[in-house]
Amino acid sequence: MSRFATVADDGPLRVVLVGAGAMGRHWLDVITATPSVELVGLVDLNLELARQAVRERGLDVVVGDALSTVAADAGAQAVVDVTVPPAHHAVNSEALFLGLPVLCEKPIAPTVAETLSLVATADLTGQLLMTSQSRRYYPALAELKRQVAGLGQVGFVTTEFFKAPHFGGFRDEMEHPLLVDMAIHAFDVARYLLDANPVRVDCRTFNPGWSWYRGDAAATAVFEFEGGTRYTFTGSWCSPGLETSWNGRWRVSAAGGSAIWDGEGEPVVERTAGTDIPAPDEAARDDATRAEIAGALDEFVDALRTGRTPSGDVHANVFSLAMVEGAVRSAGSGAAVEFDAVLEDAYAVALASERRDDVKAVLASWGGAAQGLEAGR
Repeated sequence: MSRFATVADDGPLRVVLVGAGAMGRHWLDVITATPSVELVGLVDLNLELARQAVRERGLDVVVGDALSTVAADAGAQAVVDVTVPPAHHAVNSEALFLGLPVLCEKPIAPTVAETLSLVATADLTGQLLMTSQSRRYYPALAELKRQVAGLGQVGFVTTEFFKAPHFGGFRDEMEHPLLVDMAIHAFDVARYLLDANPVRVDCRTFNPGWSWYRGDAAATAVFEFEGGTRYTFTGSWCSPGLETSWNGRWRVSAAGGSAIWDGEGEPVVERTAGTDIPAPDEAARDDATRAEIAGALDEFVDALRTGRTPSGDVHANVFSLAMVEGAVRSAGSGAAVEFDAVLEDAYAVALASERRDDVKAVLASWGGAAQGLEAGR
């Protein structure tokens, strides 16, 4: 039996999109190009911006500045939340209490504490809350995961990420622009490849003398995962020349050989000669995954139709966000950080700051973050 409510397959899933900014318009185009979904409403506090986005695409949908009104008028079955991160907790909570499952742009909430509040809200309402960790969705990455499964025990995973984007705006002023705004993609992919969660992290950050960022734009983090695997992320957002792909450059070292992936093309695998580790099943190869947010949307629809828990379910995704908070905490203290501590500290904050009595009661019933997350799996 599914942990969340499913939606009967009686035609395209009727969705309301919240957010008509640049990313929202990108989602508009993906949604309208996906036969399994139908856009029925668009919500934004800037009504003229929303109306313009609808006019430009020749769409006939309900437009408004209040989710509850638009969802009711449009007969919505689900919500896609593409608002700014500080609004994610409020929008996701409102949708869940309206009885609507949500696909939310990353991060699902700005902090682990707010994410735990959303976990409790999803449990209380019985609705699916999924985040779009869009960089999980590449056929080449799915193939890398399939190949890694045939290499036996994994000892090391490394990511090199070196780019030099001049964004301007808020990223230039962040204390940890690389860790907080970008590294979560790589951290989440590491969890995806290993099918495991981290137990501790040791991270150091700095800012090269030529950097145009105010905060630390370079970092090296070493994570220990369940089972002892080490994952190392090293990168910079101010490294011009010979740049990596936006997915970074990956290497996996395992008992039965090694695999590398440049983040764009096909992975390259070399198996140890004479190994008795079975090769991966060719029948399991998947080349049909749509890339990035389109892939996330497809998995969201599949989950609501079948009851299968998606990879971006909030109960699991909290660990990807915890990797960011743990790395930042380690960088600030100069010492390794245990993820049990990150989660339990966040749980204490979530319990103390929760404003809804019913959500607070669910949080209190857990007795701790670990118990609550395990119960929701």
